[in-house]
Amino acid sequence: MAKINNYLSMIKFAHSIFALPFALTGFFMALYINEVQFDYIKLIYIVLAMVFARNAAMGFNRFIDRNIDKDNPRTTMRELPAGIIKPQAALIFVIINSLLFWAVTWFINSLTFVLAPVALLVVLGYSLTKRITALCHLILGLGLSLSPIGAYLSITGAFDHWAPIALSFAVLFWTAGFDIIYALQDDEFDQGKKLYSIPQTFGRPKSLFISRILHLISALLIILSGFLFDANYVYFIGSAIFIVFLINQHRIVRINDLSNVNMAFFTMNGLASMVFGLFSIASFYIR
Repeated sequence: MAKINNYLSMIKFAHSIFALPFALTGFFMALYINEVQFDYIKLIYIVLAMVFARNAAMGFNRFIDRNIDKDNPRTTMRELPAGIIKPQAALIFVIINSLLFWAVTWFINSLTFVLAPVALLVVLGYSLTKRITALCHLILGLGLSLSPIGAYLSITGAFDHWAPIALSFAVLFWTAGFDIIYALQDDEFDQGKKLYSIPQTFGRPKSLFISRILHLISALLIILSGFLFDANYVYFIGSAIFIVFLINQHRIVRINDLSNVNMAFFTMNGLASMVFGLFSIASFYIR
């Protein structure tokens, strides 16, 4: 049990709450738009695919960054730099979860199976981008944005509606925005290690401004997605609460006071995702 807990800690399993509600929203949106009956087996496959893909992505991130994490006082006690999990074991963990993800997509439909390697390339490739571009936050956002459109495609097997696409872009900009806030903690460290990020490149004031712009775009896309599939008032109540959480995280994080970054990163965004997911799913059944 302790060994399992070490792996769950390595991949920050609790952070799965960020993308999962959006994947579930994409699933139920597909049922609603296409008037398809609920398929609990397909839902199980989607959840498993989400878990395996995220496990692979986080495990690979920890494997690739193990030497960087060892030098960063904030991350030196992570499982790999602390020696709790060996690099070889972490790499095996990544390979197994990648193969399980691809295997699960075979049981969903042919399109998701064909696109699965592309999805893996994105979610695994993110870990390398901080070494070459400050746009790494957008690549992370792209990885999470695959969750709603991927779940939608699991039902339809085709790109047949703009609503899930708008929702996916909303997730992209939402994720990039909160990842910039999180990266504020390491701006000086990144500068010394010649790693790229928005805070390292533009400084804290401009970075917070960029984050706000990205979250504004995300909010607009959330609303647009609702209009595209003719959502009811329940969806827009959830959207409004989601936007309030976005605003609040910018209220509690200051240029010279990063003490609330973790609250903004995990608590605010975790709650925003859960509330939006609950209201969105409810909106498909409350007419």
